Amino acid sequence: MKKLALTFTLVISISFLSVAQPAEEIRKGKNLIETRIYSDGEDAALLKLYEGLRVADVSDGMDMVGLPGVGLVNPEIHPDWVDTENMAHVIRGIAVTARYVPTQRPALPKPGEDFSQWEGNFYNTYSPETFTPLIRPGSVVVIDDVEDRDIGSIGSNNILNWYRLGAVGVVTDASSRDTDEIALEKVPLYLRKKGRGIRPGRNELESVNRPVDIGGVLVCPGDVVVADGDGVVVVPRKVAKEVAEKAQKVLENDKAGRRGLYESLGRSLDKTVK
Repeated sequence: MKKLALTFTLVISISFLSVAQPAEEIRKGKNLIETRIYSDGEDAALLKLYEGLRVADVSDGMDMVGLPGVGLVNPEIHPDWVDTENMAHVIRGIAVTARYVPTQRPALPKPGEDFSQWEGNFYNTYSPETFTPLIRPGSVVVIDDVEDRDIGSIGSNNILNWYRLGAVGVVTDASSRDTDEIALEKVPLYLRKKGRGIRPGRNELESVNRPVDIGGVLVCPGDVVVADGDGVVVVPRKVAKEVAEKAQKVLENDKAGRRGLYESLGRSLDKTVK
């Protein structure tokens, strides 16, 4: 009987240790969705399949692979500007993600501390742009930010720098400032609202190149992002090739139908039907 009790005690102890050890590891925080890494060549080959595709075509493609409604970002997230002549506002790219959260740090410098010095330190230490080294030709910068506060995390200066590094556009579920100048710079931007405040004292960077939530949609690094006047759609990487192939057929059929209507109306053919 004593032997049985001892054995039972040992089993309980071992079980407790096996549970306690992982719990201690999880207490430190644990990422449960893997960040996949893709080569420049893989990204370029995939984006080639998305050339010319519209949000509507991609949405249809998602339906055809059994994901109806998946990836359709809340329509409140809209283009800052639209160019219907050259379609320069359209985005087709690969997601690079960043997540900013509300800060709990003091919103003012310490007594006697220079504001510019405090501001610069906050930018560099707590609210930096750590994702910039990840930007390459074809990237879309996707920023999950604090939508309930007036924060202009994006402005005409930093967005132009991201564009210089190769970004084809920016999508955020929050706000941007300098929106007039961004429209003049012709950098594609999709946002929820206009903002004015700076980042210091308002938000801080929580993660880079991890999954984020944009307008009710999961965006993982490496996913395909397509945006135009209809809004934004995100295609999971694992189905991106199949979606593109089906979407291209939708576009071809649409072009053919509208081309016939243009001809019957005596209209000159524009780039959307050629």
